[in-house]
Amino acid sequence: MTLTLHESHDILGSKKRTSLVAAAASAQPTVYLIRHGEKPDSGDGLSAEGQQRAQCLRSVFGASSAYSIGHIMAQTPKSDGSRQRPYDTVAPLASDLGLTVDITCDRDDSDCVKDVVDGYQGSGNILICWEHDALHDIVKTLGDDDAPDYPDNSFNLIWTDPYPYSQITSTISEDCPGLDD
Repeated sequence: MTLTLHESHDILGSKKRTSLVAAAASAQPTVYLIRHGEKPDSGDGLSAEGQQRAQCLRSVFGASSAYSIGHIMAQTPKSDGSRQRPYDTVAPLASDLGLTVDITCDRDDSDCVKDVVDGYQGSGNILICWEHDALHDIVKTLGDDDAPDYPDNSFNLIWTDPYPYSQITSTISEDCPGLDD
């Protein structure tokens, strides 16, 4: 079979478009979701254990890790100091990675989180640190109709939600020494 120059160009163009679409799909970030660090018995902020966890995350998700974090999100803190724990949990890591923590989305606005994830154009993956009760809603809004509930008594789980964000594919421990032994 002999192709004309025009037919050959159409086939190559089609293959190139298919390759570009496949590359774009593979370029979608993986979303990692974690709960904020441990909290004190009363009041806002992190407990000593929560501060220890925030320091540990510097190693877990740091530049030499396989997570390749390029964007970090935490819910918007309130001006009275409440809802500050997620930000405080990831701030040391963000500093190490030279990133600014994205706090544009309110705790209960999972649509906002989805918009940020869908609009992300940077390199690397996305780390989301939130209150555990809202993680279910975020995962569901991203596309997982069977989104799990984050356990009330855990602070150490990492959920992995790869593109197209339709299922948590793994749940592993952060393995922070002295906290997750």
